[in-house]
Amino acid sequence: MSRIHSSRKGRAGSHRPYPATKPAWVSQTREEVVEQAVSLSKTGLTAAQVGQRLRDSYGVPSVRAVTGERMTDLLKAQGIQTELPEDLQALLKRVVHLQRHLQTHPKDLANQRGLSLIESRIRRLARYYRDHKVLPETWRYSAAGAALQVE
Repeated sequence: MSRIHSSRKGRAGSHRPYPATKPAWVSQTREEVVEQAVSLSKTGLTAAQVGQRLRDSYGVPSVRAVTGERMTDLLKAQGIQTELPEDLQALLKRVVHLQRHLQTHPKDLANQRGLSLIESRIRRLARYYRDHKVLPETWRYSAAGAALQVE
């Protein structure tokens, strides 16, 4: 498989296999992990940041192994849901950062190209999410709207 915007091959490497069961050394129960995840997400952390905090601070190697469901599904079941998917939100944040950079450095052509590549990736991802009913049919990307949604 090749990369989207270059003629190079993709990154090779292995992924961490998810254990089917909870490791024996994990002392927290499912309810405790859910409670910690909900409290962390209410502080404004994203689902990935909550999982990372649970791993690093609370010793939960995988929320999915302990609870039996993914972090986003777990938070959605508890009534905590973001208006935009996390990957789309991260791309919008990068676009806003690049737009601010290009306001002060208008001749930075490399970053202008990077901005157009990220914007095309956002449009492609938004089309996927509209087709799968994650985003409403009327949602469209705009540069001004990106700044409002990130802040």
